Amino acid sequence: MFRSIVAFTLLMVLGLVSIWAGMHYHIIEKKPIVIGETVIEIKKGDTLESVIKTLRNQRVMVNRFWFKLFAYRKQLDRTLKVGEYVLAKGATAADVLQQLTEGRTRQYSITFPEGWTFKQMFQAIKDNPNLQHTLSDNELKDLMAKVGSDKNHPEGLFFPDTYFFEKNTSDVDLLKRAHDRMQAVLREEWRKRDRDVPLDDPYQALILASIVEKETGAGEERRQIAGVFARRLKKGMLLQTDPTVIYGMGDDYHGDIRHKDLREPTPYNTYVIEGLPPTPIAMPGKQSIAAALHPDDGDALFFVARGNGRHAFSATLAEHEKYVDRYQR
Repeated sequence: MFRSIVAFTLLMVLGLVSIWAGMHYHIIEKKPIVIGETVIEIKKGDTLESVIKTLRNQRVMVNRFWFKLFAYRKQLDRTLKVGEYVLAKGATAADVLQQLTEGRTRQYSITFPEGWTFKQMFQAIKDNPNLQHTLSDNELKDLMAKVGSDKNHPEGLFFPDTYFFEKNTSDVDLLKRAHDRMQAVLREEWRKRDRDVPLDDPYQALILASIVEKETGAGEERRQIAGVFARRLKKGMLLQTDPTVIYGMGDDYHGDIRHKDLREPTPYNTYVIEGLPPTPIAMPGKQSIAAALHPDDGDALFFVARGNGRHAFSATLAEHEKYVDRYQR
C-alpha cells in the first residue's frame, strides 16, 4: 500500500513537472508576444518590474510571473543595461529576455568626414538629438583635459570616421573615442615613418597631414603634396599653402583670398611664417597621415590646381609659372 502511494505521488510530481515544462515552453519559448516592431527604452534606475510595465504599455503582453521567474534565473534584475531596444515582430518572451540579457541596444551613428574642422564636428554633435549634450561653447576650453589630452587646441585631434553609439551617450564620451582613435592611428603611423621626414614629433606630423588633407581629395596625390612640403621644410622655404591662410582668416574668409590676406601676419599664414602653423587646420584621415610620414621622394617644389581636382607639379619656379598661366590665369 505504501509503495503504491509513493508511486502515485511520484507520478503526480512528474506530471506536474511535465505540465510546468510545457507551460514554460509555450509561454516563454514558443508564443510570440511582439505584435509589430517595438522600441522600448530602459533608463537609469529602471527595475525589472518597471521594464515589465514598459513592455506591457507597449502592448508586449509578457506574463509577469513567468517572465520574472526566468529573468531572475538569468540575473537580469542585476544586469539591466540602459538604452533603446528594438524588439522584432514575432519575438517570443525568450527572445526578449535574451536581447535584454545581452544588452543588444539600438545603435545610432554620426559621421565626421575627413577634412572637417573641429567647429564643423562640434556643430554636428550639437545637432544630433540622440546624444547627451553636456558641453557648451564656453566649456570647450576644458574639453581636452576631459578626453585625456595634453593639448589646449582641439583642432585635428579627433579621428574622422563613422561612430556608432547608444542613445544618450554623452558628447564627451563620443569625443574621447574619436580622440583615442586618432592617438592610436598616429602612434602606429609615427612608428613606421620614414626616418628622414623633417618632423620632430607626431603632433607635427598631424599638422602636416591636415594641410595635405585640405590640399587634395585625390588619394594618389597625397604623397606628392606631402613631398613638396617636406622638401620645402628641409630647404627652409615658406610653405605658402592657401588652406592655412583660410583657416587663419576664420569668419573673415568669404570664398576668396586677396593679396592683402596673403600679407596678413596671422599664426597660420604660411606665406609669412616659417615652417608649420602652430596647430592642425582640420581632421586628417589615415591616408593623409601616412602621406605626411612617407612623402614622395621626387624633386617638385611647387604645385597648382588644374581645376579638375588634380594638381600640376613642378621643380622650378619658371615651370610653375607656366602651369599657373595655363590653369589659373
